[in-house]
Amino acid sequence: MNILEAITALSHEFGTTDYVRGGGGNTSCKDKHTLWVKPSGTTLSGLAPEIFVALNREKLAELYSIKPPVGSSQREAFVKEMMQEAVLPETPGRASVEAPLHDSLKARYIVHTHPYIVNGMTCSKNGKKVCEELFPSALWLDYVDPGYTLCMQVRKGIQNYNTQYGCEPLLIFLKNHGVFIAADHADEIRRLYAEVISTLKVKYEQAGLALHLKVGPVPDELEVNTAESMIRDAIQNPDLSIASSGFFDVAAGPISPDHIVYAKSYAMFGKPTLESVLDFQNKHGYVPQVISFNNAVYGVAETEKKAMLALELAQDGALVEKLAAAFGGIEYMTDAAREFIENWEVESYRQKQM
Repeated sequence: MNILEAITALSHEFGTTDYVRGGGGNTSCKDKHTLWVKPSGTTLSGLAPEIFVALNREKLAELYSIKPPVGSSQREAFVKEMMQEAVLPETPGRASVEAPLHDSLKARYIVHTHPYIVNGMTCSKNGKKVCEELFPSALWLDYVDPGYTLCMQVRKGIQNYNTQYGCEPLLIFLKNHGVFIAADHADEIRRLYAEVISTLKVKYEQAGLALHLKVGPVPDELEVNTAESMIRDAIQNPDLSIASSGFFDVAAGPISPDHIVYAKSYAMFGKPTLESVLDFQNKHGYVPQVISFNNAVYGVAETEKKAMLALELAQDGALVEKLAAAFGGIEYMTDAAREFIENWEVESYRQKQM
């Protein structure tokens, strides 16, 4: 099995809903000259060897010594253009924005995911302290905006770790984001993931927390139809797609970039009316994509797929919030971090591709 076949197999194994939602997460493999990374806007489970974007590592390394524009939008546009110049001409697609981060690690394989079991820790108030206790050899990084800034912060963290310990970290936990696992052998990736998941499962069990979300019964067909009509009238869009679920405790704030991308930062609570939707939109700047009322929760979007993703991410966020209780409770993203994701072109592109 060559390295592209190996990373494809790993992508499929860790592309399930236990590890990622929607187009979240990314994977890569490398040799001395080339980095192959997941294209932006694709799913891990849908990857094939020929789909990976190949980048010239020497060209990509020019990013590490530049001084990009100060403004976030100008900076990310500049970096995106430089990254595209590193893409080999025979390669389709657009490389994951985290390609430079993957390139900064020497390990042959890297698998980055956002498991709810892990994010119960990374999205909690005591996450850093717990990480130091449970995974003393791991590198922990406080929240950094995704993209070039994150890549450079992780690169700096890796270099500092190497200086201190004489090697690179195999585990990197990112606050309110997820985990990177790096190794030269595919089976070592599998072993490390199993170790991380089993260790955290023990802590949740000790805290008396189940690893599934409690969801109430789905309302009957008449109630769902009535609610859907109410939502479409309130949003004034008769063509809206709506996905319905039994009641669960929807998270009250932004938990991670993926949750913002697919379900928005905030859900709407209470009966949707013209007035309440308008108030919500004036406050948050968007039409609600998750609405909780009458003992049910609804995902709302322009297409059926997006509506289902909104509901799926709302459920994932609710589970993360529940698990975070084991480590001091949930810690939502700051307004600045939230606003960066809400206005980031890369995430708009990823959502369109999905």
